[in-house]
Amino acid sequence: QVQLVESGGGLVQAGGSLKLSCAASGLTFSRYSMDWFRQAPGKEREFVAAISPSGGSTFYVDSVKGRFTISRNNDRNTVYLQMNSLQPEDTAVYYCAVDVFLRTKVPGPNPSIKYWGKGTLVTVSS
Repeated sequence: QVQLVESGGGLVQAGGSLKLSCAASGLTFSRYSMDWFRQAPGKEREFVAAISPSGGSTFYVDSVKGRFTISRNNDRNTVYLQMNSLQPEDTAVYYCAVDVFLRTKVPGPNPSIKYWGKGTLVTVSS
């Protein structure tokens, strides 16, 4: 079965950096676009970033543009999210997701995601 395992979350001070990883198994990873979403306490899950199957195309929500970078290594079946200049409002559980197509606009509240990971918590202190 498909498994997505996120790692790399933790506690960081404002202005700091973290790099999240998501290791995928049980699927042909290189065929799928991959996303990162996040859910802050008391808020709905929101889209963060997407990357095409080859890694050649990416898309970001405006609030993270210039600070976050999504990348992937298809040999390692892993997608990454490098997060720089973190702010307290970035505090959330971060989820990776296998998508049905490359997102080129922010999806609505119930996107058609094939598989979700279980998430990793990122806490940014002020």
